[in-house]
Amino acid sequence: MKKVRIDKFLADFGLGSRKEVRKYLKQERVTVNDQLVKTPSFHVHPHQDVVKVDDTVIHYKDNVYYMFNKPAGYITATTDESMPTVMEFFTEEPYFSKLFPVGRLDIDTEGLLIITTDGQLAHRLAHPKWEIEKEYYAVVKGDISDIDFSRFEKEGILLKKDKYRTKPFKVKVLSTSPEKSEILITVTEGKYHIVKKIMEELGHSVLYLKRVRIGPLKLDEKLQLGEFRELTEEELKKLKEAVNL
Repeated sequence: MKKVRIDKFLADFGLGSRKEVRKYLKQERVTVNDQLVKTPSFHVHPHQDVVKVDDTVIHYKDNVYYMFNKPAGYITATTDESMPTVMEFFTEEPYFSKLFPVGRLDIDTEGLLIITTDGQLAHRLAHPKWEIEKEYYAVVKGDISDIDFSRFEKEGILLKKDKYRTKPFKVKVLSTSPEKSEILITVTEGKYHIVKKIMEELGHSVLYLKRVRIGPLKLDEKLQLGEFRELTEEELKKLKEAVNL
């Protein structure tokens, strides 16, 4: 990576706006390689120079990657004028201004969401070419034991209202009862409300929906709703391999 201005370097990290971080410079709180820097236009090499604010080293990363267990009640967007967004959980994180969610989950859907600064990875994960599987745990209304789901693994299903045939998908039935059934459903497309529309076409509305896997990445069961952690090196490696990065 080429050199960048010190005020941009600090602002991108999340220490404030460029105007705000310039105060740190004026207050003589910033050093580069142990030399005091007061000029906002001073250029630093993110991977070579040692930048400190109040003796705390600012560790630069090209990109950051988080696994987030999304709770219901939040929309998957960076900003919204009327509704709370998933980004409200990340306001104190480094590089907050560059973070964004990969794909989307409906406001009432819980589960695995990737939050990152990596636009290339996000684009490939969402692109139909790569056919990345998304697995959901769903609770649906009624008994589904009489449905032969195997046929949908080859031909998908025609959504009559949308006049659209889905891509093939897989369903594993976990339990059934007259009141409700539990399933794992795996799709490879990101159409709006795709899981809900599939089940509605089959006559069973979705009562609860939670994404548990994206490609090789499984939701960490230790993460409570609203909690997140950085991806491990192994998780990131497998995720990138899935989209040939």
